[in-house]
Formats: sequence, C-alpha cells, structure tokens
Amino acid sequence: LAYMLKYDSSQGKFPGKVVAKQGAMIVNGKEIPILCEKEPAKLPWGAMGVDVAIESTGRFTAKAADGKPGYDSHLIAGAKRVLLSAPAKDKPDATIVLGVNDEILTAAAKSVSNASCTTNSLAPVCKVLHEKLGIVKGLMTTIHAYTNDQAILDMPYKDKRRGRAAAVNIVPSSTGAAKALGEVVPALKGKLHGYALRVPVPTGSITDLTFNAARKTSVEEINELIRTASEGAMKGIIEYVTDPIVSSDIVGNPASSIFDSTNTIVLDGDMVKVTMWYDNEWGYSNRSAELVERMAAL
Repeated sequence: LAYMLKYDSSQGKFPGKVVAKQGAMIVNGKEIPILCEKEPAKLPWGAMGVDVAIESTGRFTAKAADGKPGYDSHLIAGAKRVLLSAPAKDKPDATIVLGVNDEILTAAAKSVSNASCTTNSLAPVCKVLHEKLGIVKGLMTTIHAYTNDQAILDMPYKDKRRGRAAAVNIVPSSTGAAKALGEVVPALKGKLHGYALRVPVPTGSITDLTFNAARKTSVEEINELIRTASEGAMKGIIEYVTDPIVSSDIVGNPASSIFDSTNTIVLDGDMVKVTMWYDNEWGYSNRSAELVERMAAL
C-alpha cells in the first residue's frame, strides 16, 4: 500500500515522503495504521475514535442485511459516520453531490453516498441548465476510462463485455449516473437515461449529454450560463474551458465537471448537446475529501 501511494501510473509520484513499517505506513511523518479485516463491523473504529469511515472497497454498496455486511457495518464498528464512495444500491441517509444538494447534509445523516464520479460531472451542469432553461428529457453517455472491475485479457466474467480485454476494446457498460442524478436533483428524476463506453485510457473521462430544452436557446446562452456558474456558485465544482483539450489534459484536475465550451451544439433551438470532462480518479477523490470534512464537522 505504501508503494502504491508513492507511485501511481496515472497521477505520478506522490510529492511527499512515504515509509512502510510493520502494521503501518508513515506519510509525511504521520503514522497511519494498516488493518486487514473482511468484516467491517469488526474494525476497531470505536477504539480509534474514528469520526468518518470511507467505504471505498466496492464490496459494500448496500446496508447490512440477511447476515451479510454492508456500508453501515462501519457504524456498528464504532465510526460516527460512513461515507460510501459509490452510488448506494439502497437508501442511505443522504446522497450528496457537492455544489448541487449539499444543503440537505445534516447532523442526522450517519450514512452518506458521494454518488459516482460520473454523477458528479453531470449533476452540477444539469442543475444550472434545468434552473435556467428547463430540461424536458435527455440521454447521456459517459466515455469512461477503464476500471479495475474489467479484465486485462479476455476471460470468463459474469458481465461478458467487462470480461473482454480493457486496453484494446471500447466496452459498452451500464452506468447508474442518470438514476443517481434524480436523487440529487429531484426535479430531473426519470427524465434522463444513459450508458457508459469504457475506453482504453487509465483515467480521464467525458460525459456527453443531449437533452430537449423547455424553451429556445443558443450555443452562446448555454456557454454563458455555465461560464457564469463556474465563476460563482459552482466555482471549484465546474471549470469552464475554451481550449480544444483532450483527455490527458484534465488528468490531475480537481474540478468535478470540466465544461468544454467548444463542443456545445444547439439544433433547432431546443435540442442541446454539451460535454463535461472529469478526472474520474482525482476529481472524485477531491470531492470525497471535502465531503468527509463536512461530515466530520457536523
């Protein structure tokens, strides 16, 4: 784990000092215990005084049920709160996308989902455009970097497409982003749908959204609405770009949604296409860290 923190194939070398020792690693002089436990409820969070546990294994995306552990098992272990770094398969106390619905985060929320990296790229722009224009309905596609749940070489897999070699294929896949959008922007519940195309890059993704607007608009208006939001209420969440960038240009960018103004299209006044880049690793990690700080302060 210390080695993986120090060296990263996508993000580069960690700009600090990392030392491994028995049962711990020391990062910039701070000792961090390393625990190994299959059952989250057995972790010593209470004894360690943990305020917020981050459930990011990908294994526990629902609450404990029928004798099986869940993300809320961290609460049983003594953590005061738990943050799930994925869309929940059930109903946590809150699903939060910073900049979109963080006003609903209260002290009563013990289990919180940070939605997905794709939802974090989609929701801020959708909120702005729905409030200013109205989104009648739409379809989204995320052209997404491949991930650890795909195969390096062809192999038998429960999801046949994800069992195909990730580095040499464009792999159609499902995404929960459109469904999760309805959780954080209730006015858009059931109005958007979509899927993912996993592509051979290790990080750096883009969400493509096409929607019918409730009134006539233009490329200039769409871009100006997002530019204004990026400099105001959505500063640090949305970044507005005018350069003709590609995916490698946004690796290491902490914004949730990097709006590419060069790709905006309006057809017949009310059919709109917009695109939002995002570093599905670094951008989402920044929001997770910020959300943990917010939760710990409740």
